[in-house]
Amino acid sequence: MDRLLAMTTFVRVVEASSFSGAARVLGVGQPAVSKTVAQLEQRLNVKLLLRSTHGLTPTEAGLRFYERARVAIQEADEAELAAQGEGAGLSGRLRISAAPTFARLHVIPHLPRFLSEHPGLEVDVVLDDRTIDLIAEGIDISLRIGTLADSGIVARKLASSRRSVFATAAYLKRAGRPRVPADLADHETLVFPQLSNAWSFSRDGAEVSVLVRGRARFSAAEGIRAAVLADMGLAIASDWMFAPELADGRVLRLLEKWSLPDIDLWAVFPTGRLATAKARLFAEFVEEVMRAGDRIYRG
Repeated sequence: MDRLLAMTTFVRVVEASSFSGAARVLGVGQPAVSKTVAQLEQRLNVKLLLRSTHGLTPTEAGLRFYERARVAIQEADEAELAAQGEGAGLSGRLRISAAPTFARLHVIPHLPRFLSEHPGLEVDVVLDDRTIDLIAEGIDISLRIGTLADSGIVARKLASSRRSVFATAAYLKRAGRPRVPADLADHETLVFPQLSNAWSFSRDGAEVSVLVRGRARFSAAEGIRAAVLADMGLAIASDWMFAPELADGRVLRLLEKWSLPDIDLWAVFPTGRLATAKARLFAEFVEEVMRAGDRIYRG
């Protein structure tokens, strides 16, 4: 039995709470995962997992083995990289999660370069606007935008973006250009239903809050972006969301004398695990990409 492979398989089973979830993360069939765990239990002569209505849970012995195995796997990865030099010879699978719109504009176009620098590496990109369970989904690094709700989360800030009100020239020709925040109440505004309809602006130390309304609501950022580009209305968004259109003039920034709170991009790592070298290097890569993009779009 390959001891490191068996430990890795068991760790993934515990984190996914199922054989099928672990198989999906490992890229193998479920029978292979079940067989490996059974062989591991036979070798150790101890029961490691219990079945319940909530899935698979580790026994007391299984939990002790999981904690030690998890550390051993991480240390083995780090030992290999230490011998080769940080960043050299990355291999295996890296699972990334990110919001679809942000990933399409700012991550996926740069993935070919990252993969060419690490030819032994494979990436799984999970696109979802929701906050997903990193442990259950086997995610190594999640790119999240906004405020992190959990103060105990393991995260690193990669970049910050200005937020503004955006619209197309065609929409402004039809509806007029807002001059002060209060004018927004008379416009078609595009917002996320889960976010507040009160938009707060500041200028010279003064703050103004405007309650906006719109007839079209969207559950994802991609919908907001598409609606703005379809001349449906105006929206508050980060410069990241409309970076290409800002650069070529297809989208205009409004109320430039007023400011909104910046929004942050975070690299989030699974709680309770050491961030892998692969995840750390990918975070550094994205940080570099965002710095370069900021220089391009801000001039």
